[in-house]
Formats: sequence, C-alpha cells, structure tokens
Amino acid sequence: QIIKMFGTVVVGVGIAGLARIRDLMNPMPSSPSEHLKLFGFVSRRSFGNINEAKQISLEDALRNKDIHAAFISTENRSHEETIRMFLEAGKHVLVEYPMALSAKAAHELWEMAEQKDKVLHVEHIELLTEEYKQLKKEVAGKDLVKGTLHFTGHVLDENKSGFPAFSGIARLTWLIDLFGDLTVTSATREKQKDKNYSRMTVHFQTANKKPLTWIEERGPGMRREKKINFCFTSGCLENFPEAPRSSVGLFMQDQNLFAKKLLGQVSKEELAAEKWRILRCLDLAEVIQQYCEEPEKIYS
Repeated sequence: QIIKMFGTVVVGVGIAGLARIRDLMNPMPSSPSEHLKLFGFVSRRSFGNINEAKQISLEDALRNKDIHAAFISTENRSHEETIRMFLEAGKHVLVEYPMALSAKAAHELWEMAEQKDKVLHVEHIELLTEEYKQLKKEVAGKDLVKGTLHFTGHVLDENKSGFPAFSGIARLTWLIDLFGDLTVTSATREKQKDKNYSRMTVHFQTANKKPLTWIEERGPGMRREKKINFCFTSGCLENFPEAPRSSVGLFMQDQNLFAKKLLGQVSKEELAAEKWRILRCLDLAEVIQQYCEEPEKIYS
C-alpha cells in the first residue's frame, strides 16, 4: 500500500507559523497529519533553520513540484495575495482566519480553488476549543430571546490586521455557528485615537427576529477575554460551562482536519456547510464595516 504524502511549506513564522512548524514536524501518531511532510518555511526575515526546518525562498516554494500545500501564517493584510499565488501555482492552501479582508476577494479565491480542484482550508481554531464545544452543547435546542458576546483585547495594528469586523471574525463565527444565519441591523464604531482605544458594536437579528449584540473592544492593557450573556426562554447563560482540557492542541486538530480534506475524507455536506459559514461571515464582516464607515447621518 502506497502512503500518499503531501509536501508542505509554512509561510510566515510568527506565533502561529512556529506552532505550524512544530506540529508538522511532530504529527500525532496514526492521525491524518502523518501524511504531511514539511519541506521548509518562507519568511521575509532570514533565519536559516528553525529546529530541523530549512528556510526556502518564496519562488522555490511556488515552483517546487514536491510541495503540494502551503500553510499561510502571515499578517492578515497579505493573506489574499499569498493564497492567490499558491493557488495559481497549483498548491492546496491552509490559511489562518480571516482568509481575506474583503468579501469579494474571498469569493474570488474560493472560486479559483474550486476551478483548480484544490483544497482551500481556513483555520477556525476558535470552534475547536473545549470551551466552545461545551458552550455549543449547552446552547443546543434552546430558544434564544436575546444575547450579547463581548470581546476585549489588546490593540491591533489595523493596517496589518484589517477592520475589526475582519480581525475579530472568530466572534462572528461563534454567533453564526451557535444561532444560525444573522442579519446586521446596525453597527457603529467609537475610536479614541489619542487613547489608542476602539469599540465596535454590532446589532444582529436571528432568522427568528431575535436580537444579538457583538461588541469588539480593544485598548492598551485590556485583558484578552470573552464575556457572554445569552438569554433563552429557559433562563440565561452568563458564564462559560466548565470544560476539560483537550489532550490535542488546537493547531494540531486543525492540521488533522486539513489533512483529512487532502485525503478526501471529509463529506461533501460538511465541506459545503463550512464554505457557506466562512463566506457568510466574511460577507457580514463587510456589511458591518460599511455600516461603521458611513458618514454620520446629520438630522436637521
């Protein structure tokens, strides 16, 4: 029996890129990840080697026939261009969320991947956390009356990470995954440049016309945390349910999922649902950005 191997390259060696290199070099025994073989990594900075992984040029990564897939861990702003280059070179792509900073670009890239018959996989480790899996179980089958998801975190460089609706798309993904399709009813953003502070407030409606609010707040010294307040006909959920520690790291879980896709082990239904969710969230992120950037309406 011939074991099918996929040569991979990691592009970008920030925190996520280094985690990717580590996990590709130490795949989980008898998991789909054993079918991935790290060829090297690409970075604008020069490293030489990281552990056993060697640095290669972007040109080599694109040209090399032994490299079948790219793991893209660069800053958000450059995701779109990097995905495009690797798809054009006929490679499969795993990219950190958000896959692009505009909905139009995301739809184009997805279409391109389908035309070239390549896997385009967007990492969503926020759906793989034990905390989230427990929350999803807790919410299942309950009737929402109203809810709020409030995220706080440190300041991001928006030139690199994009508008908060895109850089914070993990939160939007949670809401869509928990409560189904949403419509934006309004969105505003407060910025205090001198204080380096930003707060985006988005109001949604569920398909059943129930209100949901997403607040994305960032400022110096703000702790990275999520607060929830979901009220159902049966009562309110204000704290995350207790969750066990997972024995498998989040990036490894994601890597296994990507490898399963490469091996053709993920059902058409699952792939279609995931495609819908990813593109829908990016469409909504764009609508939110448009709402927030509308000039102030002046009432005479």
